[in-house]
Amino acid sequence: MNVERYIGNYLASFDRVKRVHYFQGLTALPRMEDVAVLIKSLMELLFPGRAKDNCCETLECVIKSEMEKFSSILEEEALLALLYEGLSQEEAQKRVEEIVDIVLTELPNIRTLIKKDAEAGFKGDPAARSQHEIILCYPALKVLAVHRVANLLFTQNLPLVPRMMNELMHRETGIDIHPGAQIGESFFIDHGTGVVIGETTVIGNNVKIYQGVTLGALSFPKDGCGMLLKGAKRHPTIGNNVTIYANATVLGDITIGDNTTIGSSTWIKTSIPANSRVMIPDPEIIITERIKRQPS
Repeated sequence: MNVERYIGNYLASFDRVKRVHYFQGLTALPRMEDVAVLIKSLMELLFPGRAKDNCCETLECVIKSEMEKFSSILEEEALLALLYEGLSQEEAQKRVEEIVDIVLTELPNIRTLIKKDAEAGFKGDPAARSQHEIILCYPALKVLAVHRVANLLFTQNLPLVPRMMNELMHRETGIDIHPGAQIGESFFIDHGTGVVIGETTVIGNNVKIYQGVTLGALSFPKDGCGMLLKGAKRHPTIGNNVTIYANATVLGDITIGDNTTIGSSTWIKTSIPANSRVMIPDPEIIITERIKRQPS
């Protein structure tokens, strides 16, 4: 079929076509496949010794090799994201250099936080045999490692890439943490499947949550024209030393005070004072004797 007569109308649907550098030897967008390689490189940089193809014999050599690889991929993906948002090549390149410098400078602090997360996981889970087991096997630790870097990129206003990083982790683990969420020290997610943490959530230190927990929005603030306000605080603030058990739902811009325990399957829409214990009544359990059928 001759498609020439269809092309004009179809091109008109691309409202960004003039903003994207399609014909300068660049892919128009970061790809999930490449961001997945970025994550793999990040994990090898944070926890050296994973890569089988690394021929280095010293830790310094391994770190240098992995840091070069990670920074190179980050530069490529960040440049594509910034070009797509309309920056000139010169502007985008300058921002990329600034962002990569900030990430590499902050990596020691991020790694310290991840080690504290691993320690919290080991202390909080009687099934864990070692911190190495937490690091190598527990999905929450990988999610948090990726999130702490994605959050840094998010705070630097890098488009697309931070969200892609966390969505890849969501696919892999079932744990959905928006890159904008602020998470303190020694955070642990036990099991993890079905956990949702929204963009403007703030989590304090020494917090533990279980599978199925939602830290979400109750309503969405709008401007005078009825449009949603982007970035407005609409998710919970969780204090220090809080435990939230499985399938609890905490909604809205509310505060859960320090040293509070939230019981399983609770539904919370109002702030909870510090040093509280929130539970729902035990359900009524009805046990009846099964009627045995007589053989026919």
